Amino acid sequence: MSVWVVVGGQFGSEGKGKVSAIITLQENIDICVRCGGPNSGHSFQRAHGSMLLVRQVPTGFVRPNTRLLIPAGGLIDLDILEGEITELGLDPSRLGIDRNAMIISEGDRAREAALNLSERLSSTLCGVGSAVARRALRTEDVELASQAAKRTSWLKPYITTVSDEANLAVDLGKKILIEGTQGSGLSLYHSSHYPKTTSRDTNASGFLSEVGLSPRLVSEVVLVLRTFPIRVAGAQAGPMFKEISWDQVGREARFPEAIREFTTISRKLRRIGRFDWLAAKQAIKLNRPTKIALNFIDYLGFENRTARSISDLNDEGTAFINELSTCGVPVSYVGTGPSLQDNICPQSLSSEHGDRTLATDLGSAHV
Repeated sequence: MSVWVVVGGQFGSEGKGKVSAIITLQENIDICVRCGGPNSGHSFQRAHGSMLLVRQVPTGFVRPNTRLLIPAGGLIDLDILEGEITELGLDPSRLGIDRNAMIISEGDRAREAALNLSERLSSTLCGVGSAVARRALRTEDVELASQAAKRTSWLKPYITTVSDEANLAVDLGKKILIEGTQGSGLSLYHSSHYPKTTSRDTNASGFLSEVGLSPRLVSEVVLVLRTFPIRVAGAQAGPMFKEISWDQVGREARFPEAIREFTTISRKLRRIGRFDWLAAKQAIKLNRPTKIALNFIDYLGFENRTARSISDLNDEGTAFINELSTCGVPVSYVGTGPSLQDNICPQSLSSEHGDRTLATDLGSAHV
């Protein structure tokens, strides 16, 4: 039995999708479940350089034999989902959608716009928060995936019961990875910044509830952090610890070109700040990770982009990893750049993987 949960430790965009894809390839994950909704996108760089963004489908699709699932707690935009199914060529043998996942309506998007959620909270206005509220209120207009399948012919073959599939897989000794959404600092319940949060819990326990698996089944919790946390544009999105400019990050890291990051959905320039150690320790306390994945080590020096082992990192990168390790959780993955190959595994994700890059594991990856 092996159940992995991948959790963001800050405000999202820590690189959970990339880490989930890498673990799926290295550990030969049998089932990958994507929590959340289309208000957050998981992205990584393809081998030829272009960026790949998925908003509904798990990034575990990079392994052709991995079953992909959207759980009962998921929120679905049918147009986005159909587009990703078409782009990735996913038939019902690859992808399953829980019968109780909720469908986002055009009315949800309109309602969020009318409530000025973009101006008040930097919402992406994808309708996720409105859909969550309607479901909690149990209004008559709630439509679940099983109901939508009766009027949407392409959806019907994909309908399943994710909790049944996942629990059976556990009983058969298969490997499952749950890909969380956003970050611990945005939790509706546990963030210190309410109401500057998202519309759901964004910690490991919340994701397990969405899927329908017992916490007793979890074998690994991977907390994903980045060296410089980000938040979405606008002060209305919530406070940013020691906010700095992108130009300052670029100068300190000696980047040859300007660094900029934009939100995956609204394409707004993100805000960036210094690493908040207290917030990171709070995320560790809430999620009790067995492993930490650290991304954007190249923001501590562009020369780290070419590192192939921990010994190749500059002094700033090595010192940061050493200090992070004092939190009591091993740093088991270090991201050195945007592509799947840009990484180091200083402590093995499983017994057969040591301090090396992932380049040799990508031969069968469809990216």
